[in-house]
Amino acid sequence: MAKRDRVAKRVKDRWKAKSWYTLHAPQMFNRAVLGETPAEDDEKIRDRVIEVTVHDLTGDFGKMHIKVQFRVEGIHGSDVNTRYVGHDMTSDYIRRLTRRKRSRIDGTFDVKTKDGAVLRVKPMAITDRRIQNSKQAAIRKVMHRVVYEKAVKMALADFVQAMIIGDLAKEISTACKAIQPIFRVEIRKSELLRSSAVETPEAEAAESPEEEPPEEPPPEEPPPEEPPAEEPEIEQPTPAS
Repeated sequence: MAKRDRVAKRVKDRWKAKSWYTLHAPQMFNRAVLGETPAEDDEKIRDRVIEVTVHDLTGDFGKMHIKVQFRVEGIHGSDVNTRYVGHDMTSDYIRRLTRRKRSRIDGTFDVKTKDGAVLRVKPMAITDRRIQNSKQAAIRKVMHRVVYEKAVKMALADFVQAMIIGDLAKEISTACKAIQPIFRVEIRKSELLRSSAVETPEAEAAESPEEEPPEEPPPEEPPPEEPPAEEPEIEQPTPAS
């Protein structure tokens, strides 16, 4: 019995060693509080991915089916900055839209925004009835053109807002009506392949305390140059005739 008590005393309560961190969304979502998470130190939460619904961010019950992913990037004390990495929709919502006697047209397009960010956008169009493959190809071509034209004219934050709010889907639906009446258009998924040069958590966190600049290290010999990373090929849509 005494031996068992000694073993129990040696068990360390790991929760007492943890601190709580407050997670904040990027400026494009008004730095809304995403929640809190415990961790033993900063390195335990760095690069962690958080997923919340748009309803949690804005309070809009009509957007409960949209899930947004953020990645931890900057840590300032107990405040944690995140950046947008993508979004998708719940599978049950997509199943409700896809019914018999309707056609579903999917697209996957890599586009670059005005500030240099590269995203993979996956729109989805549902027609009011079944249509031929030729019309599906024409609708997919229109989707590519609209997504590309919007991306090159907008910064990353504005383009993400257009996808989440639904403005981009509305423009695609309007452009496709000349081919076939559209029941619903959704941007079902997006993925950030490369961030823009101007969007960094340190630049967005205006309320974060300023840190003293680190001391400059002594000059070192430059390392050998590495070949540049290959960028995803951005295919430009052909202009509509």
